[in-house]
Amino acid sequence: MLLTSSSSSSLVQLPPLKSLKISSPFLNGSSSIHHLKKPFSSFTQSKPSPPSFLPPIQAMRSMQGRVICTASDKTVKVEVVRLAPHPKYQRRVRIKKKYQAHDPENQFKVGDIVQLDKCKPISKTKAFIAVAVPPRNRPKPKEVVPSQDLGLPLESQQVE
Repeated sequence: MLLTSSSSSSLVQLPPLKSLKISSPFLNGSSSIHHLKKPFSSFTQSKPSPPSFLPPIQAMRSMQGRVICTASDKTVKVEVVRLAPHPKYQRRVRIKKKYQAHDPENQFKVGDIVQLDKCKPISKTKAFIAVAVPPRNRPKPKEVVPSQDLGLPLESQQVE
């Protein structure tokens, strides 16, 4: 190796350095790649993929709540109530949270029960679409039983 100095025009020659020799079978590709792989074990198995005919699991992608405000156009404010344990007392308490939801036809009124489905963000505060839910407490249709179909007299009509 040659070094030049700016103060003098003479060349200074340094002795060559002894090279550091490392002997390893893994240097410069001298070892085959099968030494680097992990050993095969019968306990390590890849995770099986779910069958394609099953729908994907969507956790917490839809909620149910009550409409509390319809003042904005195509937007409803929905209050979702859920039960969760209190962090200190471990008693279940009601937690209420309000969400803005998209209502394209302005079909919901205050007090309606709706389902909120997650979608791509529509605005800064709206990322849900309001979907109608059938009412729970519908009156059941009464069955009309004709009294004379059986042909048997009632107890009060029997003659002894």
